[in-house]
Amino acid sequence: MKKYLEKVAKTSENIENENLQKLRAVFPNFVKDGQVDFDALQKFFDKEGILSGEEKFGLNWAGKSNAFKAIRTPAIGTLVPQPEESKNWDSTENVFIEGDNLEVLKLLQKNYREKIKMIYIDPPYNTGKDFVYKDNFTQDVSDYYEQTGQTKGGIKMTANTEKNGRYHSDWLTMMYPRLFLGRNLLKDDGVIFVSIDDNEVANLRMIMDEIFGEENFVAQIVWHSKYTVANDTRYLSQQHEYVLCYAKNKENIDKLRLPRTQKMDDRYTNPDNDPRGPWKATPLHAKSGNGESYTYIFSNGVKWKAPQGRYPRYGLITLRRLDEENRLWFGKDLKTTPSVKTYLSELSTDGCVSGDVWHFDDVGHTHSSNEELADVLGKGMFDNPKPTRLVMKAIQLSCNENDLVLDFFGGSGTTAHAVMQLNAKKEGVENRKWICVQLPEVTDEDSEAYKAGYKTIAEISRERIRRAGDKIKKGDIGFKSYKLSTSNYRQWNVSGVQNEKEILKTSKLFLENPLVDKYDEKSVVYEILLKEGFDLNSKIEQQKSDLKSWIVIDGDKNLFVTFVENVTKEQVEKLGLSENDTFVCFDSSLDDTTKVNLGRYINVKVI
Repeated sequence: MKKYLEKVAKTSENIENENLQKLRAVFPNFVKDGQVDFDALQKFFDKEGILSGEEKFGLNWAGKSNAFKAIRTPAIGTLVPQPEESKNWDSTENVFIEGDNLEVLKLLQKNYREKIKMIYIDPPYNTGKDFVYKDNFTQDVSDYYEQTGQTKGGIKMTANTEKNGRYHSDWLTMMYPRLFLGRNLLKDDGVIFVSIDDNEVANLRMIMDEIFGEENFVAQIVWHSKYTVANDTRYLSQQHEYVLCYAKNKENIDKLRLPRTQKMDDRYTNPDNDPRGPWKATPLHAKSGNGESYTYIFSNGVKWKAPQGRYPRYGLITLRRLDEENRLWFGKDLKTTPSVKTYLSELSTDGCVSGDVWHFDDVGHTHSSNEELADVLGKGMFDNPKPTRLVMKAIQLSCNENDLVLDFFGGSGTTAHAVMQLNAKKEGVENRKWICVQLPEVTDEDSEAYKAGYKTIAEISRERIRRAGDKIKKGDIGFKSYKLSTSNYRQWNVSGVQNEKEILKTSKLFLENPLVDKYDEKSVVYEILLKEGFDLNSKIEQQKSDLKSWIVIDGDKNLFVTFVENVTKEQVEKLGLSENDTFVCFDSSLDDTTKVNLGRYINVKVI
């Protein structure tokens, strides 16, 4: 007789258990009693496929074990909606989240796993002046909440100077789990772009090779970020930064292509009124080639041979065919070096190839990006944001018009701005969506941002997105704002309690009152939907029935949550639940008989 029902999830997904189950599914003989049997693993591969010992290729650093510990530790917090900080809450599908991105990435795992098409991040460059997140690996998000409480809503970070004995190690320990969790969220044909400079580019490539696989490396893009030379530089004036690009699975990516522009099309003309339309001339010779040089006499009597030091671009048979099809250009007086016509109408619709050097004329530079932000918020609000054109190019290379873009180092909100700007560029508005995550890092009290009323970077980011949307006007220019907060579930904690009576008292309170005192029903609903894998854009409403149920609608699946003290089988039946729906109530609200009856035909979970 089934008296116990499954409880709703109280934490994010357990990555460690999930990966163990994947291993069990492929190699069940290597997982015993919930642990990996390395002896069996080694015997199976007979040492040929096992890499062990100290001498092996890879990157190791002090704190790497903490990075793995951070990945394994589930998140216990929740995301609280902030309608007052949002824009167009009822109609938008964009999401802004204020909070520690490590915890947020864990909370997004269940619903957003393999749904993100492109990630762009601009993490701290570790220059000694910027900030490194101080993660707590033993107390979940307690360190985060302690910091936000001490600073009245924000976190005061400390500079990671070179005097720190773990200068590079701390940065790597911060980045590794975030990149690992970010990869989980990418679709199988997804791509990630990471901005970085010389300080950590080598180390970043090493950990991205480890997380994504070096076979999924796409490019190390050079961004020509400065148009001037700093004459006070001691050695060489740095004028570039990098953008590392990796694929989730490069084999699943057809091509990375940019859309054609009018400027590109304008290069095609039709001086001879060719009925096949505009064309562009390409010389018949090339700098290199395998075939031997030859002399050819065209049908119009012109004799041609590749110039000294050059080679024929085409073989003799192909050249004869081009001549017969009248696809060659000799100039109006037949004295121009022969060229082959490439017709605009015959170009691939897939777009055009991008190089791996992105010039500031094309994607902007550091000065223009500062001016761009100043035009929206005023001068001095944020140091060195990335140009929207830089991020737009990455989006154009990797995303279709309905894809989802994630930035978990949101900064000033450039990625959100870029997505909205790109959506509105075409005559028919495109529909890419974005999720941005930004830590509530406090602004310096002597900064222009603080004086203007922005106490945290998250506040700057939200206001930039609001104002940018007002300028763009077209498409989805709103966002739902959420804030990382403590869980609504009462946390089991008897550490330091030695009295058995007190432990029993705590245990009884935990079982009889699973939620914190003075909980907010809507906040609990959001925590349940998040940890049960529902979308943050789900529609939420409350019924006026006896159960006063909150209904969460996400596509073809619904979640019904009630907080009443007693629930009957008849009340639940009136809801007309389908097999895709889930009904949630307090465990104490159902007697044993009702649990058995309901559990037979609907999905019931208890708090």
